[in-house]
Amino acid sequence: MAEITHARVLRIAAPIVISNATVPILGAVDTGVVGQLGEAAPIGAVGMGAVILASLYWIFGFLRMGTTGLVAQAHGTGDATEVSAGLMRALIIAGAAGLALIVLQLPLFAAAFWLSPASPEVEALTRDYLTIRIWGAPATIALYALTGWLIALERTRAVLAVQLCMNGLNVALDLLFVLGLGWGVQGVAVATLIAELSGVALALWLARAAFADGLWRARSIFDRVRLATMARVNGDIMIRSVLLQASFTSFLFLGAGQGDVQLAANQVLLQFLSITAFALDGFAFAAESLVGQAVGAKSLRGLRRASIMTSQWGLGGAILLGLGFFIGEPWIIDLMTTAEPVRESARHYLPWMIIAPLIGIASWMLDGIFIGATLTREMRNAMILSVAVYVLALLVFVPVLGNHGLWAALMVLNATRGVVMGRLYPRAEAKAAG
Repeated sequence: MAEITHARVLRIAAPIVISNATVPILGAVDTGVVGQLGEAAPIGAVGMGAVILASLYWIFGFLRMGTTGLVAQAHGTGDATEVSAGLMRALIIAGAAGLALIVLQLPLFAAAFWLSPASPEVEALTRDYLTIRIWGAPATIALYALTGWLIALERTRAVLAVQLCMNGLNVALDLLFVLGLGWGVQGVAVATLIAELSGVALALWLARAAFADGLWRARSIFDRVRLATMARVNGDIMIRSVLLQASFTSFLFLGAGQGDVQLAANQVLLQFLSITAFALDGFAFAAESLVGQAVGAKSLRGLRRASIMTSQWGLGGAILLGLGFFIGEPWIIDLMTTAEPVRESARHYLPWMIIAPLIGIASWMLDGIFIGATLTREMRNAMILSVAVYVLALLVFVPVLGNHGLWAALMVLNATRGVVMGRLYPRAEAKAAG
């Protein structure tokens, strides 16, 4: 495989960092546009609808990670047929999943409103939003697969191009449909649907090499061994992701028990974790691609260089983020909320956010390494053990330390993941050594 250098790592990581930076901007524009209507209900409807769909689509997020690891390994071995077939399998799953969501939309939306009831006006507007956007489900889930495939081949500038196309078109259509034509909440939904369809069309065009020369023929796509491997990898990732999401959900629920001010402060500080994840994802994605290729090529040296170099950049980013949070905390917190009690409480717990990137960086980078090496069973088992330790930490710390104990337990979760996966890292080297 080609020599792994710092420049190569940055070529993969930088477009992902820029791409991620555009994500919160789109949400802000959606909210800002409907906010110009002068009513509260449309804002709540757009926010609620987006959360419901994000929760449904998130279930299939394993397609992004699983596709990256498997295709990167195929690329490392020089198996062009499998590089193409890997994308086709993922797209078939994405299409089936998207169609299933469309067919099951009525019971799914009913369950969502039962879990999170809203006023009749907000619920009616949210249903209007959902019944339009749900038609983009196959495209949105397919984008997970296409993004994973492009990352596996180090084509992250293509990922950035798709993201900029989608978000730019979405913003322009938001302004046209909502402010220009007065379509309200439905205008936001139509704008997003058109942007999603346009994004997947561009991504398919950028991935057109996978469709060439008959490399995707059915015999390769439906190979039993490959299908079994894909099912195992994706199943492990899904279990791991569900456990991780459950841990954050429990954090929010337990924070609510600390009072409204503490809950709001925790919500503000969680945005710091989101910023951290967006900023460091690029280096974890670089690890997925480069480690996967090294494992496919049976290059122990390549795996070590990929693991070390991507982790060096990840650690540097974590240190910069910690310093940035320390220096900029008054401005960042004040920007997020005008409620003085919430500001004061958030500042009280800010030290946890300053150390969070340093505590979490090992687990985040090892996630990337293990995905590239498709050590997904190890990832799953590490998460199971870490969640068990997290629950124990909650039982011990929260009754004594209150909200500080809650944050301490969250740090314990990430630290445990890092330690456990660190001890399992030699398995990645063994896999590369063949």
